[in-house]
Amino acid sequence: QQGELNSFLWTIRRDPPAYLFGTIHVPYTRVWDFIPDNSKAAFHASSSVYFELDLTDPYTISGLARLDYIKLMLPHWMTPDQRGKGLYADYLFNAIAGNWERKRPVWVMLMVNSLTETDIRSRGVPVLDLYLAQEAERMKKTTGAVERVEEQCHPLNGLNFSQV
Repeated sequence: QQGELNSFLWTIRRDPPAYLFGTIHVPYTRVWDFIPDNSKAAFHASSSVYFELDLTDPYTISGLARLDYIKLMLPHWMTPDQRGKGLYADYLFNAIAGNWERKRPVWVMLMVNSLTETDIRSRGVPVLDLYLAQEAERMKKTTGAVERVEEQCHPLNGLNFSQV
């Protein structure tokens, strides 16, 4: 029932009203049917939409793709057994962190344990945040972000060997 769903939508009472919507970083096709009508209506009625990050900005995407420290260290972290099986650091990095630019940095670390058949089959489907950003642009809404790419990348790029 639509009325029983938690909308993750908060209203800021002002004129005009503003809304905060808590999104989840999964392919939108897995959650779209479960997003309540009031959340969809607020999105459609809005003239401006702001996201955690601007996932349509090439600068943001290129910044997120730079996991410098991890890319540098991955060959050293691989075991002889992994190398013996023909695994290469670039392949392993892409297998673990591919498309990570659509997720918060902490999810990259958790991604290793969540590569399931469902996840593999949904590759290429935009996550909810990106889908909403694309829809907002298509609808000619003003869009923006509340965080910069550097704020998202700093925690992982700042890791040292003892922290991994």
